[in-house]
Amino acid sequence: MSNEESIFEKILKKEIPADIVFENENVMAFKDIAPQAKTHILFIHKLKKTKNISEMVKETPHQVLETFEAIAEYASQTGLDKSGYRIVTNQGVSGGQSVFYTHFHLLADTSLGRFGN
Repeated sequence: MSNEESIFEKILKKEIPADIVFENENVMAFKDIAPQAKTHILFIHKLKKTKNISEMVKETPHQVLETFEAIAEYASQTGLDKSGYRIVTNQGVSGGQSVFYTHFHLLADTSLGRFGN
């Protein structure tokens, strides 16, 4: 993995544009540029960069909580808490991760299917 800045770091620094839909002191959320659902928002923590959820849990577990609190706040503000949504995070290339900066996908407003019965 290279030490090159990720697209998310460039968005945080406002070096490249993003359609930001939520921001507080610790978390930023913006629309995915290749949405997989009608609503597809990416949530990232703004403070210490971690490359995946395992690293975030080990190094900065409070950032997991702060990110999920931001997701819940956004869902409440937009009414998604009433209609439902899915949160997804990928880890590693085999897990579908393409940007190595911990992030969470909020997907909603579509038939997302169900796992199991």
